[in-house]
Amino acid sequence: MRDDTPSRTAAWVAAARHFGRLLPEEVRLADDPYGAVFTSATLAGLIEAALERAPRTTGLSLGSALRAIRHPLTLLPGLSPWILYMQVRTRVIDDALRSFIAKGGRQMLVLGAGYDCRALRMPELDDCRVFEVDHPATQRHKRSVLETHGIESPSTYVTWDFEERPVEDLPEHLAELGHDASAPTFTIWEGVTMYLSEPAIDASLRAITEWSGPEGELAMTYFAKDRLAKPSLATRAIQAVVSTIGEPWRWGWAPAELPAYLAERGLALRDDISLADAARELLPANLASAIPDPGRRVALASARESIALASKR
Repeated sequence: MRDDTPSRTAAWVAAARHFGRLLPEEVRLADDPYGAVFTSATLAGLIEAALERAPRTTGLSLGSALRAIRHPLTLLPGLSPWILYMQVRTRVIDDALRSFIAKGGRQMLVLGAGYDCRALRMPELDDCRVFEVDHPATQRHKRSVLETHGIESPSTYVTWDFEERPVEDLPEHLAELGHDASAPTFTIWEGVTMYLSEPAIDASLRAITEWSGPEGELAMTYFAKDRLAKPSLATRAIQAVVSTIGEPWRWGWAPAELPAYLAERGLALRDDISLADAARELLPANLASAIPDPGRRVALASARESIALASKR
């Protein structure tokens, strides 16, 4: 990401979440009425107007709904599969977070938060302390947009320039802002690892372990290494786009290597989910077929201390 420019990929992710509202309610996996506003207030208004004109039913395809909006962004190739992919990815992480809260967890941290609006759209977080950590430019834009639209988020914003401040110092700064490292924290690290160098990933995972607390958990998205080493034509096209806007893909794991990598940094892998598999479980077959790539994954991990504590009970 360029130093003074808000993340464009974060805006693209948020808009895709908002577009998901055009899906029929019976197949919608995550409902985000805020996301598109960070790209364009006009676009957000068009989506909501489309919902008012034609309540979503199974009789109207996502493609038809997008064409009815008549906005340049809806003409981009591959938009419908991207929207469906974001629905699945978001739902997998949301469900893991809900499980954490159901077990009594009351702290959530989004690392590289972008335009994440879970604190606004998930009532389950009403009794939780939410921390959002991100680059100054992206966070400044997010706060400005929310303020302009009269939307007040309960999140604690943590501005952090990772180029200038080592992530190793972040746990101490979080404590200064009221984070309790003796209590469990659910950390979301979504859509970030593929952009980082290995040293940055190593340092970040060690910091996550430090602030996770007993029974803390991590939900982390990643790309399988072979997806980057032998990219498909579609993957190469997306790589070219993100590289052009200053956010190139750099890193992936082979799924078989991930458990040991995490263990060396104090985390125990609990589940490693292919989002193609999750799509087949969560969506009708005709929609799930739009997400065939097994190389996009979500890893769910626990702080090893939490595993040890649980085993003593």
